[in-house]
Amino acid sequence: MASVSVYNKEGKEVEKLELNDSVFAAPVNEHLVHRAVVLQLANKRQGTQKAKTRSEVRGGGRKQKGTGHARQGSIRAPQWTGGGVVFAPVPRDYSFKMNKKEKAAAMKSVLTTKLNEEKLIVVDALDFEAPKTKEMKAVLDNLKVAKALVVVDEAAANAILSTNNLKEARGVYSNSISVYDILKYDTVVVTKSAVKAIEEVYA
Repeated sequence: MASVSVYNKEGKEVEKLELNDSVFAAPVNEHLVHRAVVLQLANKRQGTQKAKTRSEVRGGGRKQKGTGHARQGSIRAPQWTGGGVVFAPVPRDYSFKMNKKEKAAAMKSVLTTKLNEEKLIVVDALDFEAPKTKEMKAVLDNLKVAKALVVVDEAAANAILSTNNLKEARGVYSNSISVYDILKYDTVVVTKSAVKAIEEVYA
């Protein structure tokens, strides 16, 4: 089993943690990682764009002879100003699905990659008595991390709130991490309890 150093909030190593190889030493499948990212971005798209075709534009029923516009079919045809749009965009759903095994494989791939690149930092705990941006900034500075995804369990809600005002950091719960977020941030800072929660889901 691979092991990783565990740091405290002061940035000092306090112990070693054994990681589950099935999660943090998994085969890296770049194709599934790409699909997972495209999935998340596609599912965010509203798909509400709309333009009117010639059948939907109001008007166009007036006579044509004597106007210089004879035999055009309609003044609401696409070639006229104020006319309809050819192949106009219509509301659509961009979302698609991946099965659970594919999603899990993509998640394991990015976690393994972050570990191999030494961009995954485990901390013993991030228990703040109250949401404090300054305290979270100090922790990230002690860990020598700039752009970070902070992953905690549900008991560390104050840690999530403490990242809200940091431009280069985002806090998420271990049960809502995504492949896109892990790739978006340079470093993943994760608590020991969150590591265990992730292993329980993906092992």
